Amino acid sequence: MPTVHLLDYVAGNIRSLVNAIEKVGYEVEWIKSPEDVAKAEKLILPGVGHFGHCLTQFINAGYVEPIKAHIQAGKPFMGICVGLQALFEGSAEDPNVIGLGVVPGRLERFNDTNKSVPQIGWNSANTANAKGLAADQSLYGLRPDSKYYYVHSYAAPYKPGVLEKEGWTVATARYGDEEFVGAVAKENVLATQFHPEKSGAAGLRVIKAFLDGNYIQKLPTTPSAAASKEGLTRRIIACLDVRTNDQGDLVVTKGDQYDVRDKDSSAVRNLGKPVSMAEKYYQQGADEVTFLNITSFRDTPLKDQPMLEILRQTSKSVFVPLTIGGGVRDTKDAETGNVVPALDVATLYFKSGADKVSIGSDAVTAAEEYFSANRTLSGKTAIETISNAYGAQAVVVSVDPKRVYVSSPDATPHATVKLSPNEKGPNGEEYCWYACTLHGGRTTSDLDVIQLVTAVEAMGCGEILLNCIDKDGTNSGFDLGLIRSVKAAVKIPVIASSGAGNAGHFKQVFEETSVDAALGAGMFHRGEWTVRQVKEVLEKDGLLIRRFEAED
Repeated sequence: MPTVHLLDYVAGNIRSLVNAIEKVGYEVEWIKSPEDVAKAEKLILPGVGHFGHCLTQFINAGYVEPIKAHIQAGKPFMGICVGLQALFEGSAEDPNVIGLGVVPGRLERFNDTNKSVPQIGWNSANTANAKGLAADQSLYGLRPDSKYYYVHSYAAPYKPGVLEKEGWTVATARYGDEEFVGAVAKENVLATQFHPEKSGAAGLRVIKAFLDGNYIQKLPTTPSAAASKEGLTRRIIACLDVRTNDQGDLVVTKGDQYDVRDKDSSAVRNLGKPVSMAEKYYQQGADEVTFLNITSFRDTPLKDQPMLEILRQTSKSVFVPLTIGGGVRDTKDAETGNVVPALDVATLYFKSGADKVSIGSDAVTAAEEYFSANRTLSGKTAIETISNAYGAQAVVVSVDPKRVYVSSPDATPHATVKLSPNEKGPNGEEYCWYACTLHGGRTTSDLDVIQLVTAVEAMGCGEILLNCIDKDGTNSGFDLGLIRSVKAAVKIPVIASSGAGNAGHFKQVFEETSVDAALGAGMFHRGEWTVRQVKEVLEKDGLLIRRFEAED
């Protein structure tokens, strides 16, 4: 197979990019030193995380001049996410670190007054007004009716004509009222703010076009106005709870208020094999797939090889973001007695194919310590260390709250929610507060959900996965009051979880709250609804979704 060189400088999920490159017919060779850069014909610089952290590593390792020499020699070069940001002159994320200066301009943080930051999800890369392209042409396979996966807090604001004056062709995207650079290309250089390796068939098309040298292609069809609509789509996430059954095999299961054993047989519910089910949801158009490992680890997460192998196998055929939860914490190696930092655990997950890690019980403990220290950050929590290395967008906190009913807001010091008219407590209570739980709902904290989400946001968490024990397994719809209260308390994206039983519940949560994504499990596992059917209902009702694209 033809070869492409990849530079790995501890920049997030490299495994998925390797899989995508191999999928389109190329072989990867690694750049391991600055001297290796001169050997590369085609070179890709990927990246996830903090601009300053990544660029500092890059600079200290001596890669700046070799990379510039590669580009100046006219050899094909592609930058992805932070790989794009590195080409600019600098970023507000770390004003003290200088970019490569290949592309003029600086990156700014998104305005979070009327939208969540980071931007996480599927958006456009529109070349409709790009200089040098006819109406029926595409840039490196980019299409106006395709959506691509973005995950970032900082972007290069698009200023019409500025980059074009320097010879760059620009694909733009809109997030709220801000227009930014989604991709840029000039001669031998292509850089994308989105992750093509996580953008399904649309992203694979871009990678192949770059590697094949197909700068300009003819669009196959005229896109419809609805499909070409710009903006962040509504994300539908398929969640797979994974645990060992009584025979020791990892299976997908589903709980009823977190009880995963059938009442008749007492056996663990076995709904299928994790890899094949993830592939099925990918083919149905799921925007993300989440694995929550709810098994107690046999040793340490570093040695939980079956779960790691599930990630490796899934990332070979599922080209959308993968989140893994379970065991992301500081842990002791039973053989050596050494403490393994949470950052090392997360790094192994990323190297195995995960794009984000989900932290549960340890987030509650960290938040309790945060408040006991008068809201002082320690800098040592799993959330902080992983976020500092890989960026906030790589850290999800999974929240498992349950209702505590009260007669009035004055009856508790905690933040309360007024229940809907058809929901009352066992003694007719009209209000409740949400107590956070640990260990799969078995332990209850005095910390309320608003305290938890504000604490983890301060620590650097990039997204909240908001469950609800009272709604889990009920198929009665999401807890809208809980979702509204959490969305009002934080600026980061929130994923609604627990209670989905049909497409109408997704429609309701998107129309009646400002939630960023919604997650389904049992309704998909049991075959009552497919992801595609849910999306068809949402699109019919005017909501912006990502249409599934088959691979070429």
